[in-house]
Amino acid sequence: MKKRIVRNEKLQEKYYYVQHPSGLTILLYPMPNYSSAYALFGTRLGSIDMTFKSGNDQQFTVVPEGVAHFLEHKLFESEDGDAFSLFAKTGASANAFTSFDRTCYLFSTTNHFKESLKSLLTFVQSPYFTQETVEKEQGIIGQEIKMYEDNPGWRVFFNLLGCLYHNHPVKIDIAGTVESIAKIDAKLLYKCYHTFYNLNNMVLAIAGNFSVQEAEEVIEANLKDTEKVKLIQKTADEPDSICEKECLQKLSVSLPLFQIGFKETPYSGMEWLKAQMESEILLEMLAGEGSPLYRRLYDAGLIHDDFGTEVFSGRGYFANIFAGESKDPKKVQEELLKEIRRLRKSGLSEQDFLSCKKSMYGRIVRGFNKVESVANGLVSSYFADVDIYDNIKVAEAMSFRDIKRRFADSLDESKMAISVIEPLE
Repeated sequence: MKKRIVRNEKLQEKYYYVQHPSGLTILLYPMPNYSSAYALFGTRLGSIDMTFKSGNDQQFTVVPEGVAHFLEHKLFESEDGDAFSLFAKTGASANAFTSFDRTCYLFSTTNHFKESLKSLLTFVQSPYFTQETVEKEQGIIGQEIKMYEDNPGWRVFFNLLGCLYHNHPVKIDIAGTVESIAKIDAKLLYKCYHTFYNLNNMVLAIAGNFSVQEAEEVIEANLKDTEKVKLIQKTADEPDSICEKECLQKLSVSLPLFQIGFKETPYSGMEWLKAQMESEILLEMLAGEGSPLYRRLYDAGLIHDDFGTEVFSGRGYFANIFAGESKDPKKVQEELLKEIRRLRKSGLSEQDFLSCKKSMYGRIVRGFNKVESVANGLVSSYFADVDIYDNIKVAEAMSFRDIKRRFADSLDESKMAISVIEPLE
């Protein structure tokens, strides 16, 4: 295995970047003074990956909505039982998640690290699908989908994405629909598995209290050789404009829920990281708890403690979002636009920028004190084609001029949409 050490002098910490002959990228971040170890085994397959081809395929394969999530569920099953039973024997806590652009399997443990790591590598590399078990899972996931259809917090978000995006599959529910998962069969799951769960398309990240040597021994003994496959993932062409200005839906809520989103230019690599971090500071300056806008809205009873902002970004999508509860969401939108227009004329405050930058830097550094945060950061950085320490470098180098430039290029009123969940009458 080819191994190099990646250091950060500011934190006085290091991790190991290992390229295994199988093609798997391994990121090992020992934290010897901590009580637990946390591992993630992930693949670059998310809900947006519905059109792809590999190897010598002449045509793109198009799969139904929700395949990545369905595959995640099914991979926990084997001919001998449930993968959770493997972790129960070691006392580890195991789970998995599917997001828009990745699927990850994980465990956290304070004891029996080697056995838990072996279990993780074993079940993820051992697919077992039959038509009978697939049909059973369709019923289970179908119930999950119906549950989220009535979840106000879930619907207000996806309704907003439906307004912002014409064609990009990010607007589609991660689990798909009852109709789409009915098209999934065992043959399709195996095709997706062998395409995306090729070790050349995967990463294993471990952080916490573990022995690097022991981890390498377990990995070496339990990885299966895979032939390198060229994978091409394709998403639909997406115009700069938004699809709809607003979406209103009635569900069982006591106060209206709202999300206001601005569609932005998507980025990748270091450009993405800079845009992400600059936008986070910009939104904090504009509508964070210390901003004049937040105080005015709060004092007027237009927002509550749950009001916040989010920079939502990934492969081919980027949006700035303002969200919360309000008796008058349209008034919040109006006041937000007034504040944006005011600041475009009067200018942003450099003092506010310095305060927000200092706060961001502190959050980044504190994140390296949490085992789970480090492990997730390793995976997120890898899939974004950046290094986990790059956010420190970006934060240090960020200038007030950068934020002013980001403000000039962001929050375009013509690319703004609002999603509201209103109470049932």
